[in-house]
Amino acid sequence: MQINRLFEIVYLLMGRKSMTAGELAAHFEVSRRTILRDIDTLSMAGIPVYATQGKGGGISIQDRFVLNRTVLSESEQRQILIALQGMAATRHLETEGILRRLQGLFEKVDRDWIEVDFSRWGNSAAERIGFDVLKDAILRERVIAFTYSSSYGESTHRRAYPLKLVFKTRSWYLQAYCLLKNDYRTFKISRMRDIRMQAESFDILAFQPPEIDRMEFQSTGLVDVRLRFEPHAAYRAYDEFDEQQMEKCDDGALIVAMGLPNDAWLYDYILSFGTSVEVVAPQAVREEMARLAQKIQDKYCSGT
Repeated sequence: MQINRLFEIVYLLMGRKSMTAGELAAHFEVSRRTILRDIDTLSMAGIPVYATQGKGGGISIQDRFVLNRTVLSESEQRQILIALQGMAATRHLETEGILRRLQGLFEKVDRDWIEVDFSRWGNSAAERIGFDVLKDAILRERVIAFTYSSSYGESTHRRAYPLKLVFKTRSWYLQAYCLLKNDYRTFKISRMRDIRMQAESFDILAFQPPEIDRMEFQSTGLVDVRLRFEPHAAYRAYDEFDEQQMEKCDDGALIVAMGLPNDAWLYDYILSFGTSVEVVAPQAVREEMARLAQKIQDKYCSGT
């Protein structure tokens, strides 16, 4: 505890011009004598802490003091700040205070080099609040309750042990142990409603969720699909897939081959590309896409 208190005393004095021994003692809930011993320890360690007597006096640290930076190279300091600023840019991780403190410690100028917004267009405040509830529930190891809308259009009331937040393919997901299914599940956060943290707690160390890809596809499996993107829509393929999965055609089109989840999501995903893509294989997927296309045509042509 003493080493933590010593570091915090230094940080407090770096952020303020002066503090009295009584103020420091009250802050740490220790005696004034303990604080004076801490100040002596810091002085013996070479930290330029000094005390002034009389009215307006107190304990101060030399102006422009920074901790010994030889522990970290310039490159290491820069990488730490870059990593923290990247995390802070998500606006979901509480790194801003740490970032400001380390910038002062390393005497680095704040350069706003990145801004990230993971929210959807027209995103509501409710979704951001829900994210914060999930984060707190994971850190406090508390059960959550919520309503979930599946890709099949079903809504169910769930209780779960929240384990990890994951950002993947433009969306946030929650890895959790679902008490309704008695198994690990991945929940898309945008489909979670009325998220509430419960009083019941759990031991998060007792749970080890599988990798998110296996969680997503463990019940449906994958189907090998070949998609042909028209030349004018090649950018869509580059947006979604790795170049190693692509085969270039003479006319500029792209053939993409990969495994995709074999469920209703697959057809919604393919339809999201509109007329810019054609399913080359397998035949069963081609036939289902044709059936869906006919239903869409019937819907828009009815009554005309």
